[in-house]
Amino acid sequence: MLTLFPIKLYTTSNCHLCEQAVELLTQAKLTKQLVLVEIVDDALLLAMYGTRIPVLQRTDTTSELDWPFSVDTIIKFMNAST
Repeated sequence: MLTLFPIKLYTTSNCHLCEQAVELLTQAKLTKQLVLVEIVDDALLLAMYGTRIPVLQRTDTTSELDWPFSVDTIIKFMNAST
C-alpha cells in the first residue's frame, strides 16, 4: 500500500488502546506517514476526541476511522476513494 499523504492518529499518553492502534499501524506499514496528535494539549481536540480515541484520520480527505479497528479495516480505510 502506497500512501503519499500524512495520516493522523488522535491520541493521548497512557492510553493502552492508542498503543494498540500504533502497533496495528506498524503492522500495516504506515508509521512513516503517521503523525501523532496529542489531544490534551488542545481544548477543542479534547472535546472532539476525548471519548473516541484512538481515531485515525486521512489528511487527504479528512475521513476518520474510530476505534476499534484492525489491520484489515485500516487497509480498507486507506484504500477507499473517499
